[in-house]
Amino acid sequence: MHEFGVARVTVRKALERLAAERLIRRTPGRGTVPLPPVQRRHGVREAVTPERLSGLFENLLTMGLATSVKLLSVQRVPCPGTVAQALRLAPGTPVQKVQRVRLVREGPLSHITTYMPLELAQFSRRQLARKPLLALLEDAGVRIGRGVQALSARLADAEVAPHLGVDVGSALLSVQRLIFDERERPVQWLLSQYRPDRYEYRMELAREGGADTKVWVGSSSSTVLQ
Repeated sequence: MHEFGVARVTVRKALERLAAERLIRRTPGRGTVPLPPVQRRHGVREAVTPERLSGLFENLLTMGLATSVKLLSVQRVPCPGTVAQALRLAPGTPVQKVQRVRLVREGPLSHITTYMPLELAQFSRRQLARKPLLALLEDAGVRIGRGVQALSARLADAEVAPHLGVDVGSALLSVQRLIFDERERPVQWLLSQYRPDRYEYRMELAREGGADTKVWVGSSSSTVLQ
């Protein structure tokens, strides 16, 4: 507080963010220590990114730069009803639909379907093959604000299963994510279907609050299983 001239709550929030990004470990009664470099990368090695997004977004960019991508298709399509509602568009509004497979050394990791408004995203195949979508949006002037995501189980269908190297009907981890910019405008809707033997989603919970009130605060991270 004295060194940086800030309030106690600011220091607490800064430490919470560092812990969420796996840069430090906070243990009640034992203090705060920095984590080794490998842990800082959430199990993903050699990931370097100049874009300094925080929390979830930095983790997503790190994963994007630490894995390889196979671009399946880039299309201009009418936006499906449920996706249009999430993006606050009229059903049938033209959007850019991108389908990709993300790979690690052992093989396919996830099948990703993304929808973005054409006014924000008309990226070329070359751009999409070389750079993560969040980074491309940032390059296009979109300032990422926040994201909302839901995790569930899903069975691999006949379209996805061959790309992930699994049988039809195999269990997958499904992540549906909606990204907003700093003006609270939806800019991206995404569905990722992961092989659970190569990916896991973790959440740490910590009790916070005064003597009369204790709440559980979670910090999450994604890990590619090597």
